[in-house]
Amino acid sequence: MAKVIELQEGLHQQKAHDFYREALGILAESKIDFLVGGGFALRLYTDIMRDTKDLDVFCRSGDCPKMLKVFKEQGYETELTDARWLAKAKSGENFMDIIFNNPGNHCAVDDTWFEKSVKSELLDIKVRVIPAETLIWSKLYVQNRERYDGADINHIILRYGKKLDWKWLWSHMETHWQLVLQQFMSFMFVYPSERDLIPKWLYDELLVRAKDQYEMPAPVEKICRGPLIDQTQYATDITDWEYKVVTIRSV
Repeated sequence: MAKVIELQEGLHQQKAHDFYREALGILAESKIDFLVGGGFALRLYTDIMRDTKDLDVFCRSGDCPKMLKVFKEQGYETELTDARWLAKAKSGENFMDIIFNNPGNHCAVDDTWFEKSVKSELLDIKVRVIPAETLIWSKLYVQNRERYDGADINHIILRYGKKLDWKWLWSHMETHWQLVLQQFMSFMFVYPSERDLIPKWLYDELLVRAKDQYEMPAPVEKICRGPLIDQTQYATDITDWEYKVVTIRSV
């Protein structure tokens, strides 16, 4: 029985890889700018192997309709899953996520993603991979009950921290600086011997901001930013407890 299950899983994986190769080939031939993310990007920056159920590609919001049109012309099923950030191209049970933002509308893919991207090869196709900084940026907002990406970020800092452009990341996370401080505390707890991978200038800045919080007056309005990191667990705060949700971009 174990061999049968293993064979079935192998066939399923092969079909998925065939789908990914074909879909990437279509994108490459289309000449539409795209970047690969997800598990492949994590592997590139951390060496952690993770077999995923889908393929994540990133593009500018204006290029998403073009991609969907190309895939539809090739016989794929397409959908605009969430107009804020996500579309899909499907073939049977396999699918590709086409991502151009995040649910909170503050991680929009722009030219800097492509400028800082890394050249690589996936399934014999030359691709560009999202920058490690944008991978961290987007993962900082994934803190829900079903999925928490903090460990991924810790691994990126551990394996790639010396190459990170911390100033770029800080320029995009300054408004939500608490999430960065939270992640630094997590990293130092997990890896106390690797403390120096955290830039001291940024750590000091975060500590000053945390200390100065109580010198500022409390917000007049009842604000809940919970939905920026978990779109379900903080629903009660908005619907029943009369908190207002903030959905502004962080830059």
